[in-house]
Amino acid sequence: MEAGIVGLPNVGKSTLFNALTCSQSAQSANYPFCTIEPNEGIVNVPDSRLETIAHYFQPQKIIPAALKLVDIAGIVKGASVGEGLGNKFLSHIREVDAIIQVVRCFEDEDVTHVSGKVDPVSDIDIIETELMLADMQTLDNSLGKAQRTARSGDADAKKRVAVIEKCQAHLNDEQPLRKMALNKEEQKIVNGFGLLTAKPVLYVANVDEDDLSGEGPLVMSLREFADKTGAQVVPVCAKIESEIAELDENDRKEMLESVGLAEPSLAMLARAAYQTLGLQSYFTAGEKEVRAWTIPIGATAPQAAGVIHTDFEKGFIRVEVYGIDELVEYEKESAIKQAGKMRIEGKEYIMQDGDICHFLFNK
Repeated sequence: MEAGIVGLPNVGKSTLFNALTCSQSAQSANYPFCTIEPNEGIVNVPDSRLETIAHYFQPQKIIPAALKLVDIAGIVKGASVGEGLGNKFLSHIREVDAIIQVVRCFEDEDVTHVSGKVDPVSDIDIIETELMLADMQTLDNSLGKAQRTARSGDADAKKRVAVIEKCQAHLNDEQPLRKMALNKEEQKIVNGFGLLTAKPVLYVANVDEDDLSGEGPLVMSLREFADKTGAQVVPVCAKIESEIAELDENDRKEMLESVGLAEPSLAMLARAAYQTLGLQSYFTAGEKEVRAWTIPIGATAPQAAGVIHTDFEKGFIRVEVYGIDELVEYEKESAIKQAGKMRIEGKEYIMQDGDICHFLFNK
């Protein structure tokens, strides 16, 4: 799964993305980001639980979970009708699973704002409006075909018509589709249309150097807006991140301490994006490696096994599971088993974030 980074002109989107990609060149474990193409990269998801598990196994290597980020072309008002790079923007955002919107939350007379003033909520409204207009167009184009098929008595087409009309009514109330209540069947139909406002959103507040914790009035207005929609806000100073990315590991650590940051903002951003995508991690552990595997929240044990290899899912028998708390308490898997804390779960087991697993399967 992947998340797309979007934003209006001059909000710091490119500065942030370039800082992330540049940071990989310094070969620091704190900045595990690599560029796939000029506008794509894979970023590791920092997870302190990996270090805890590794302490007891002393593995040859540690492999964290990872996700793909895409730097999507900037948007301007009118993108839904082709203004600026509108068509390119919309086509790219259809391909991602979540949206990371960089919002300007700093004042700088030398950096002109496209709207003439810095207003985070207004910036969000511009992009949200363009996405809603694009969704309306998609639904309008789909409705006629669905209605014609429905008139022939096709039951599935009738359901599509009902869902399309429900979505249209929601958008006409100027509400993004991610806020609309859907059952599983309706959600499946909506997913088939690739609707933009149905995607989850994470807001990145690009803050000034004197507001790294994001407590200033601009960020607070963004937080208030995000709270109403259930979205997260991550404060990031793209300027400082770009400077940190240029430093070697020791100098980075010193600079982070000097500005009062416990870790790079990349770490917070990666974890928040992971959550926004509806993902969680389980672990496998041994002397060779300790590894985090990415699965959707709600995945079953066989589905989780299939992430390692499809044969694991096909031949799944059972999974042996324990938690990090048990590992810390008993220190060895043999002791966990002797204490009766190693659980045996079957095909119906719903994986929990942080499970440490051994899968048994038929070859």
